Amino acid sequence: MEGLNPESLKKLTNMKMPYGKYSGVTLIDLPETYVVWYYDNGLPKGELGKLLSELYDIKVNGLESLIKSLNL
Repeated sequence: MEGLNPESLKKLTNMKMPYGKYSGVTLIDLPETYVVWYYDNGLPKGELGKLLSELYDIKVNGLESLIKSLNL
């Protein structure tokens, strides 16, 4: 999980998915299966793709509850 920083963690807990089936859902609350699908099939470009890549590492390691508990 290289490259996680407080600013990224804050964005993961506050930023909402801008489009698709889970539009409006906070990134950290996206279902793991959805994040894995994106990771396997190609992440979007730019900041959203970077955040989803970091979220993938968090989700597959079962750390989302720890991230949520930080109250960022």
